[in-house]
This record gives sequence, structure tokens and C-alpha cells, in this order.
Amino acid sequence: MSVHNAPKAVTIKTLAKLKSEGEKFSCMTAYDYCQAYAVSNNGVELILVGDSLGMVIHGHDSSLPVTVEDIAYHIRCVRRGNVGSLIMADMPFMSYYSEDVSLQNAATLMSEGAHMVKLEGGAWLTESTRLLSERGIPVCAHMGLTPQSVNHLGGYSVQGRDPDAAQTMIDEALMLQEAGASVLLLECIPEELGERITKALDIPIIGIGAGAKTDGQILVWHDMMGLWPGRPAKFVKNFLKETEGSIDDAIKLYVDQVKAGSFPGPEHSYE
Repeated sequence: MSVHNAPKAVTIKTLAKLKSEGEKFSCMTAYDYCQAYAVSNNGVELILVGDSLGMVIHGHDSSLPVTVEDIAYHIRCVRRGNVGSLIMADMPFMSYYSEDVSLQNAATLMSEGAHMVKLEGGAWLTESTRLLSERGIPVCAHMGLTPQSVNHLGGYSVQGRDPDAAQTMIDEALMLQEAGASVLLLECIPEELGERITKALDIPIIGIGAGAKTDGQILVWHDMMGLWPGRPAKFVKNFLKETEGSIDDAIKLYVDQVKAGSFPGPEHSYE
């Protein structure tokens, strides 16, 4: 029988327990009071206040213009609507270029109501991850396709297909776990690599375009509701379309399919 009400006060320990018990968990973005209420009230364990708001809310062509103040504002909105989900906040572009700057900006987002912060990158984040963790700020490391580095990467493309690149990603993921990362998010990588990293690490692994073998899945609200006017990414599924326009039912269907392991399917994954 499906259970749609997320446990109250979901914590990092909750996610770790789900991983240890082999139960998958769901994550979604939310940027305002109503979205946060709908997401948290329908079984989603983790809410991301993502810098994707730069595109879906503010209308920019990338996430790069988003500021710490923007994220802080939306955290306050989400916090008021949240009924028990864990709130994770993106650290915007150039808000963690040094350890001291990372600590200052992460502290700001935590004081606004975040329970964890997310940083994009690999081995170079080791010291900042260690510092934040030691100061009581949980960290989610974001690897694979990192949208804040889109100009360096040359566009939005699948990462880790080369064997050397895949091994480097595994090695750096282990380094970040050792440095104190509590969660790892993998974006746009081959399903096989997502499975390898999930098995290699003890911490929960969230995927978006990383196949069905990760511990959790995340989608952007506007993608899963079919609201984004652009071309959807391969890993996107319009759940609202399948539920005759019911937002609550769309979220519940998403949660059910993530927990059952039926989403993402092969058509949403990369080889």
C-alpha cells in the first residue's frame, strides 16, 4: 500500500536510514509557499530551493545570475509552507569560491531555514565541505553535469562516459564523502556509473538523469508539471499530464514511481 505522507521532520538521518534499508526517496524543487506545502504534504522527503529559480521563476537563460539573497528569499517562502520535508538550498554561482566565503554564505542560508546546502564540483570542494561539516552545516555535493559550470563544460551534455572520467568521478565522490558530505547528487551521467557510485558510497545518492539505481530521485517542479516552455530534457517526465491536471495526484504518482523504482525508466536514462 502506498504511503503519501512523508515522515514529519525528515532529517539527514532519515535519508541515511532509507538507504540502509534499501528504500528509495523522492525530492523536488519548490520556490514558494504553495509549492512547498503541496510537495511536503504529498510524501516528498526533500525539497530543493534550487538556483534553477533563475530560469523558471526569474526568466534568465541560466542559473548564473542567481544570488545568495535570491535563494534566501525563496527559502523563507518555502519554510513557511513546508510541513516536514528536509529543505536543501543551492549555493549560487561564485558563492563558495573560497572556504571563508563558503562558510559565510552557507550560514546565511541555514539561518533563513535551510537544513542543508548544495555545492557543485568535485575534489576542489573538499576543504570547504570539511569546514562546513565541522561547523555543523550539512553538505550535499553535486557532481556530473554541474549547470553553474556550463560555460566551462561547453553546454549541457552527459558526463562520465569516458572510463577515465568515470573513475575520476568515483574517486572524487569518495573524497567528498570522506571530507564530510552528507549527500551526493549526480546529474546527467550514464545509469551504470550512477549505480557504481551509489554502491561505492555509504551516504545517500540522489539522481537526476543518473538512472534508476540511485537512492533517491529529484525533478524540477516546472518540468514534472509540464510548465517549462522549452524542450524537456531526456530525464523529464510530465506527471501532471498523467493525472488529468491534479497537482496533488501528480506528486503522489511521482513519489510512488520513485519508490517502486519504475521512474526513471530506460527512456529517461543515459547509457
